[in-house]
Amino acid sequence: MTAGRLVVWRHGRTEWNFTDRFQGQTDIPLDEVGLRQAETAAVRLAALRPAAIVASDLQRAAQTAAALARLTGLEVSYDPDLREIHVGSWAGMTKVEFAASHPDLHARMEAGEDVRRGGDGETVAEVAERAEKAFRRATELVSDGETIVVASHGLATRVGIARLVGLAPAHWDAFGGLSNCSWVVCEQGRRGWRIVEWNAGTLPEPVLSDDR
Repeated sequence: MTAGRLVVWRHGRTEWNFTDRFQGQTDIPLDEVGLRQAETAAVRLAALRPAAIVASDLQRAAQTAAALARLTGLEVSYDPDLREIHVGSWAGMTKVEFAASHPDLHARMEAGEDVRRGGDGETVAEVAERAEKAFRRATELVSDGETIVVASHGLATRVGIARLVGLAPAHWDAFGGLSNCSWVVCEQGRRGWRIVEWNAGTLPEPVLSDDR
C-alpha cells in the first residue's frame, strides 16, 4: 500500500546557505536560525498527524526531522538517496566565486545544460532518479490514506518530485526553489501522484539553496 499524502520537507537554514555556498553532500549542521525554523515548521507538520518520518542522513536534514520526531514521538528512518546533489570540488565555493572561476561552466548551466557538478559529482538527472526512488520507498512505509513526512534538500526535492509526478526534464525548471523549512505536498490521484502544495510554509525570506 502507498501513502495518500507525501510531504517532502526541506531542511532549515545552514551557515553555508546564508553565505550562498555550494553545499551538496558536505555535512553542514543547521545554524541557530535553521534550528528555530525546524521547530516552528514541526508544529505545523505535526498537525498533519504523520504516520512515519524519513530523512536524508545528512545532519541538516536529520536535525530538521528530529524536531518533528520530538513532537510526534515517531522514530526517524534514514535514506542516503534523499541527499542533496553531490557537487564535488565546488563544495564550499560561493556562487560568485564559481561564476568567476568557471565562466564557461556557469554559462552552460545558465543555458540549461545538465553539467556534472564539480567534475566527480552528480548531474541533476541522476539526483532526480535516486530521489524519486527514495520518495516511492518512503510511501511504502505507511498504509493507504496515511501521511508520511520526508526531510530532504532543495534541489533533490524539486527534481525528484517533478520526476515523481511524470514531468519531463525540460519542465523541471518551471518550479521555483524551495525556501528553508518549507515543504511540498503530493497526493495520489487516479493517474498517479500530483502536487497539491508547493513551497508551503514559506516565510518572506529569499531562497538560499544549492538549487541554481
